[in-house]
Amino acid sequence: MSNVIPFPRGHEASRPSHPRRSPDRRAIPRGGRRATDKAGHAPLVLLVDQDETANARCEAILAKLHFAVAPTRTMDEARKVMASLRPNIIVAGIAEAAALRQANASDLPVIILDHVMDPETLVDEIRRELRARAKDGSE
Repeated sequence: MSNVIPFPRGHEASRPSHPRRSPDRRAIPRGGRRATDKAGHAPLVLLVDQDETANARCEAILAKLHFAVAPTRTMDEARKVMASLRPNIIVAGIAEAAALRQANASDLPVIILDHVMDPETLVDEIRRELRARAKDGSE
C-alpha cells in the first residue's frame, strides 16, 4: 500500500487557475547592501576635480556602487564640505590633491584621480583605504 494522500474532491494538484495576485517584483532593485553593512550607512566620498566630465563620470560610478558622493569643483567648495559633512575619504584630481593634503587636518586618505584610471582600480583603492581605516579604528 502506498502512502499517497488523496486530494479532497474538487481540488486540483496542478497550479491554481487564478492569475498572480501580486505584481512581479523581479525588476525592482533591492539595494545590494551586504549583511555585514551597517543599516543606512554608505561611505561618504568627497570628490574634488575641476574637470566636469571626469567629476560626473566618477560620481555616477561611485553612486551606482552605493557610495554617498559629494562632488565639488573648487577648493572652497571642498573645504566647506569637509567642515560640514565629514567625508570618509577624498578622491581628488592631481591639481587639487596637494592642496587638500595641506588643508586636511583630520588625516583623511586622499586618492589621486588619474583620468586614465580604470574605474575598477579606483573603487578597489577606495575600498582598500576604507577597510584600512576601519581596521585601525580611526573611523
